[in-house]
Amino acid sequence: MDPIERMLDAVLADVRPDHSGAVADYIPALAAAEPERLAFAVVGPRGRVTSVGDDEVEFTIQSVSKPFVLAHALERLGRDEVFRHVGVEPSGEPFNAISLELGTGRPANPMVNAGAIATSALAASGSLEERSRTLTDALSRFAGRSLSVDEEVYRGESETGHRNRALAHLLRSHAMIDGDVTTAVEAYFRQCSVRVTVVDLAVMAGTLAFGGRNPLTGERVVREDVARDVVSVMASCGMYDYSGEWLLRVGMPAKSGVSGDLLAIAPSQFGIATFSPRLDRHGNSVRGIRILERLAGEFGMHAFEPHEAIAAPGIRVEHTAEGTLVHLGGELAFSGAERVIGVLRDLAAGKATGDGVILVDARELGRAHPAALEVLRTELADATGAVRLLA
Repeated sequence: MDPIERMLDAVLADVRPDHSGAVADYIPALAAAEPERLAFAVVGPRGRVTSVGDDEVEFTIQSVSKPFVLAHALERLGRDEVFRHVGVEPSGEPFNAISLELGTGRPANPMVNAGAIATSALAASGSLEERSRTLTDALSRFAGRSLSVDEEVYRGESETGHRNRALAHLLRSHAMIDGDVTTAVEAYFRQCSVRVTVVDLAVMAGTLAFGGRNPLTGERVVREDVARDVVSVMASCGMYDYSGEWLLRVGMPAKSGVSGDLLAIAPSQFGIATFSPRLDRHGNSVRGIRILERLAGEFGMHAFEPHEAIAAPGIRVEHTAEGTLVHLGGELAFSGAERVIGVLRDLAAGKATGDGVILVDARELGRAHPAALEVLRTELADATGAVRLLA
């Protein structure tokens, strides 16, 4: 068995005996879910997917759709216009709370239902069919395959969604959504009823984790700045009134759904997803939370773990007859530029080599932050003509 698959299997075996929590029961299709389902998937930067458990079982995406529809709205309209209609502050309240800003009627954030309805209305326009197609296509691009709506779940959402309709009417009264309220809220119900697997969600998480580029298809789904903004909102608001404790214990931007799905992001490392239908009092998957706690604690995926590689890019010095060649590899962050400059100054001072030209070869860098390159260019400009950059 693959070593990563073996590790994931061991985590599943550890959490499987936990039978606490209960499936969501406000929609008949969710109430009928098999509570013992359990699945876990991760996708890395090169598109390699590893999944264990019930990884072929489909379920509806529910609130895990919210970050991706937010991303589509930001890509379509820009940050200023989107956040004129919805805030970015944690509400500290349940997902279906009436959480509107005093004076403006703006929802607290895009992860609670009120904010998600507003975001959905911004992300798509036209008839219900046109909006549903736009939102489903957007989710499909994140997943790397064509997704579809579960019509039975949609009917249940629509028949029982009176509170969401009330939220939508409140939003309309404050001009946070435009046009027909019924069309907007029904499109939101259909958005939540899209069918996915745990592998789909891991790929979707990976698309955000790797700056908006789908790790399977290679498609740029959204810009890097859009992915960063969405991940930031997930970090503070994605787990509703459990978000603060989640950030402390797990430290990964995440989003949960009442079908039992849970998606998390280890930026630049992995997209992660779990599925287990039993929920806690916050509406989050009990066993999904335990899995992510294990990952954070044992595999170093907490966002605030020290990562020395960011400040220490790969540096290999090669001495040749023509001079000294400094090869740079990995990622050159702003903090890592300081280390490179130190090496160059030592070389230029003759502490590590004799006379001759110094060539800095940056062509093998996997990623270089513009500020880091600017600092490096400034250093080379201030140096003697014997130091040159190959980029």
